[in-house]
Amino acid sequence: MDDQPLVPDYGGACISNLMPALLDPTIETPTWLPPEVVGADQVVLFVLDGLGWNQLQSRLDVAPTLAAMAGRAITTIAPSTTASALTSITTGLTPGLHGIVGYRMDVDGEILNVLRWSIHSRDARELHPPEKVQPVEPFLGQRPAVVTKAEFKRSGFTIAHLEGVRFDGYRVASTMVAEATRLLRANEPFVYCYYEGIDKVAHEYGLGAHYDAELRAADRLVADLIEALPPGAALVVTADHGQVDVGERIVRIHPDLLATSSMLSGEGRFRWLHARPGRIQQMHELATRHHAHEAWVVTATGAIEAGWFGPTVTETARQRLGDVALVARDPVAFFDPDDTGPYVLVGRHGSLTADEMLVPLLAARA
Repeated sequence: MDDQPLVPDYGGACISNLMPALLDPTIETPTWLPPEVVGADQVVLFVLDGLGWNQLQSRLDVAPTLAAMAGRAITTIAPSTTASALTSITTGLTPGLHGIVGYRMDVDGEILNVLRWSIHSRDARELHPPEKVQPVEPFLGQRPAVVTKAEFKRSGFTIAHLEGVRFDGYRVASTMVAEATRLLRANEPFVYCYYEGIDKVAHEYGLGAHYDAELRAADRLVADLIEALPPGAALVVTADHGQVDVGERIVRIHPDLLATSSMLSGEGRFRWLHARPGRIQQMHELATRHHAHEAWVVTATGAIEAGWFGPTVTETARQRLGDVALVARDPVAFFDPDDTGPYVLVGRHGSLTADEMLVPLLAARA
């Protein structure tokens, strides 16, 4: 795996800069934006959750439509996780500014599961209103049409990163294309589409035959969207993060290190430890002693100073971080008994390896 963490390119080709590049007419067009997008009459932004650049490059034969599109790799944000990354895409801000600093984060001393918007498996929308936890309007204050899963409509995380948009729900992938086509024919200037299939398959099955089958199906969705573009319209494809096949390589955090911690947050490949009073230095020393051979061990202060969450980190965002993080360098995940789901995750993400940090930015013009 990588020797050094791949820090997001917050000053350039990063997903946090994509929305300003597409929607703000007052800024100069960045050189990293594919020329097929420049001057387009209509733009569809299609986010393929979980499609990393490196995974795509090793499977170009599986995805001929994506392979034929113009573009390049750009970086996602840190941590390379859906909750933080989708919020950065829609708001155009770094995690240090929008404050969604992970999949599971500290909000007033309790761990909020951002995607489920729950604490201790209980709905937290009344206790922590999503629009207050993340108050920045998405899409630079515009109200574009958003095509995503119908069942996401009033979820806490949807409110946190999509509040105020015109929501167009779909039930199955084919109707996503039908909704996007309808909106284009209605002369919508900008349409945001989201598809979760690649990420779900990678989580459950890893990066083998099932992943290839899902990528092939997603590539057909891209082809259908390109076919639906009216003359002068452009399709832009990107993603929120890549993947690492972890399998059964689950690491138990050393008990001496756990003894210094009051709770855990983050996720398997970016695990935050929250120190008991006066134990941060000891925690860092123990984490380095027991886990530096397989992870980058970093304090919150060190990660902030290194620019992992952007050049500016608000006090609110800082308070939602832990004190010391185990950021997986090897293909492993760090165990937390409170971080569970309906099945064991095989493919994972969250860390700062190239496989997780690099995502595609591709475009096609009708």
